[in-house]
Amino acid sequence: MTEQLEQGMHRPIRSFVVRAGRMSPKQQRGLTDGMARLGVPYREDVMDWSQAFGRVAPLILEIGCGMGQTTAAIAAAQPENDFIGVEVHPPGVGNLCNLLEEQRVANVRVIQHDAVDVLQHMIAPHSLHGVHIYFPDPWHKKRHNKRRLVQPALVSLIASRLANGGYLHMATDWVPYADQMLEVLNSEPSLKNSADGFAAKPEWRPLTKFELRGIKLGHEVRDILFYRPI
Repeated sequence: MTEQLEQGMHRPIRSFVVRAGRMSPKQQRGLTDGMARLGVPYREDVMDWSQAFGRVAPLILEIGCGMGQTTAAIAAAQPENDFIGVEVHPPGVGNLCNLLEEQRVANVRVIQHDAVDVLQHMIAPHSLHGVHIYFPDPWHKKRHNKRRLVQPALVSLIASRLANGGYLHMATDWVPYADQMLEVLNSEPSLKNSADGFAAKPEWRPLTKFELRGIKLGHEVRDILFYRPI
């Protein structure tokens, strides 16, 4: 990673605000007991993920797991792959751990930390088979657009962590953000679009509760799927 990229990623503006929301007793147990079994502590060293999972398998990272339903569903349907779920909000982390244990999904490890730091320090270059970013906060107001997660520096960092043939898949139900995402990805020279513009929703991406709510409100969902050429 270049010095310029590292400087660009150490930005004071963050795409998230950790809110002190209420947690159910069950979510709290997931955050403590579940993370003790499924969590990986953040560290500023490259992680040996084969050791964390006890095997060597294609590695997929999801940025912003929300309440974890999509993460658990995709991982359960793809037992041949290993998944790293990164989320900052405690209720979501607890809920994801609970879902994984209830459904006996063994191929997910969870990190409660900023995904930018995780990508920079814990993920080796050219080691990821895929990256998922589903329905990130659109920061609707124009003055807040600078807080959006998908920016050129992050996409360059992700691209540097993708193996040849690896993919970056995003989805949003906010069309202005989708347009920005597509523009940013089109400007990244190491990635290629898998479609002519927006992509069709892959069969393996399940509909989420958040997505269905947006559709009921008349929002149009856009999928974007780029890859790093072999």
